Amino acid sequence: MKVDNTMQTTKTVKKSKNSFSLKNHMAKHAIVYVFMIPVLIHFTIFFLAPIVFSFIITFFDWPIIGTPEFIGLGNWQRFLGDAIAWKSLKNTLVFSIYYIVPSMAIGLMLAQLIVSQKTKVGNFFKGIFFLPVVTSFVVVAGIWQWLFRGTGEGFINQFLGMLGLPEQMFLSSSNQALLVLAGLSIFKIIGSTMIYYFAGLQGIPEELYEAARIDGASKSKVFWKITFPLLLPIHFYVAVMTTIGSFQVFDSAFLLTSGGPNFATNTIVYYMYQEGFSALRLGYASVLAYVLFFMVFLVSLVQKRFLGKTIDYS
Repeated sequence: MKVDNTMQTTKTVKKSKNSFSLKNHMAKHAIVYVFMIPVLIHFTIFFLAPIVFSFIITFFDWPIIGTPEFIGLGNWQRFLGDAIAWKSLKNTLVFSIYYIVPSMAIGLMLAQLIVSQKTKVGNFFKGIFFLPVVTSFVVVAGIWQWLFRGTGEGFINQFLGMLGLPEQMFLSSSNQALLVLAGLSIFKIIGSTMIYYFAGLQGIPEELYEAARIDGASKSKVFWKITFPLLLPIHFYVAVMTTIGSFQVFDSAFLLTSGGPNFATNTIVYYMYQEGFSALRLGYASVLAYVLFFMVFLVSLVQKRFLGKTIDYS
C-alpha cells in the first residue's frame, strides 16, 4: 500500500509540475501564439486547404460546371498514356538543361565583373544588368519576338543576312523555338543570379586571395580552388531557385508560341493550364501538378546531395 501511495503521489507531483510549466510557457509566450494565429489561418486557407483539395480531385472528373464524378485512378492512368503530357515533360527537362547552368554561369561572370570594377562603375553596371529583372515580362517578350521573328523583318535574321548566312525560323522551328524561349528566360533572370553571386563574393575573406597571390597562384587556379568552392551555398540556392523557375515556365510559351510549333514548346505548366482552364479538366490538371511537384522535389534532393554543403570561411 505504501508503494502504491508513493507512486500515486509521484504521479500527482509530476502532473502538477507539467501543468505548472505549461502555464508558465503559455504566460511567457502567449503573445507569440496570438500573432501566429492569423498566419496559421492564412496558411490553412490559402496553402494547406488547396493542397488537400487538389489531391482529392485527382480522383474525380471535375468539370467545374456539373456534378463531379468519382473515377478512382482514371486520371493517373490517363497520364501514363498521354503522349502530349510526356512530350511536355520532355520539353520541360530540355528547357531546364538550356536554362539552369547558363543562368548560373553568366550570373557568376557578371558578379565577378562588378566586383573587379571600381565602386561607381560597378554600381552602374549592376543597375544595367539588373534592369531586365524589373522590366515587365510582356515588354521583354515583345522585344524578344521582334528580335527572333522567323522572317526577313526579324533583327537577328537581318544581322545574319549581313553576314551572308541564311535566315532562320527561330520561334517557328520545332528545333529552335525552345532554345529561343530559354534564351529569353536567361536574359530575364541573370540579374537576380548576379546579385546572389555578388553577395556571395563579398562574403569571401580577402585574406584568402592575398595568400593565394603570395603563393603565386594563377587567376584560374584562384577561381577554381578558392572562389568556386566557397560559393557552394550560393550555387545550391541559385540552382534550386532556377530549377523551380525552369519547371514552372509558362509565360514565355503562352506569349510567344502557345506551345507550338507541333507541341515543341508545350511545357508541363502550360499543358496544366490548358487542361485546367481551357478544357476544364481540373482533376487531370491536378495530377499534372503533382507530377510537377515530384519532379522538382527529386531534382532538389539531387542538388542538395551535391551542392548543399556547409562552408567554413575560417
